[in-house]
Amino acid sequence: MRKPSQILAPMALIALMGGSLTGCVETIVGGAATVGLAAAQERSVGDAVDDSLIGVQINSLLLDENIDLFAQVSSEVHEGRVLLTGAVDTAEFRVKAARLVWSIEGVQEVINEIEVNPDFTLLDSAKDTWITTKIRARLLTDPDVVDINYTIETVNGVVYLLGIAQSDAELKRTTWQIQQVSGVVRIVSHVVLKNDPRR
Repeated sequence: MRKPSQILAPMALIALMGGSLTGCVETIVGGAATVGLAAAQERSVGDAVDDSLIGVQINSLLLDENIDLFAQVSSEVHEGRVLLTGAVDTAEFRVKAARLVWSIEGVQEVINEIEVNPDFTLLDSAKDTWITTKIRARLLTDPDVVDINYTIETVNGVVYLLGIAQSDAELKRTTWQIQQVSGVVRIVSHVVLKNDPRR
């Protein structure tokens, strides 16, 4: 499922390329969608909107820095915690992406899970997308998992989780569901519990 930051990213690109009027209209619509999603999420509406704005800024900075960096790096933002994933050509790209994100106001943490893998192909990306889609389908139909509170990214079969779990039991259930999906190599969880004092 596409998250608010992913929904707003194309709008930012349109605005950057000169479609200012279209960008404004779409940003308003995207903002309304973000508020609607937040109402069903564990995080507050204010946090969801802030996260979306951070997501737009991340994409803008990556695009300004290097078109390849923009294309190769994905970001997810949850309560100011930023998860960076993807496969880049050089170690310098990996470091540069993290530094750019840290420069954004409101960022509380940067989780840099970007791989340095110049051999990563579109076919690899398609396989990862298919894995994420299958995981989403399983979680969506599981009554014991509040799936909207989880962000999922897959790179080379490694599944990265970000979000808020209602309990240890729910997180274990989520992990178990992911393990049932073919193609999953391992799971890296950056999920916090609902009552985690860091929130």
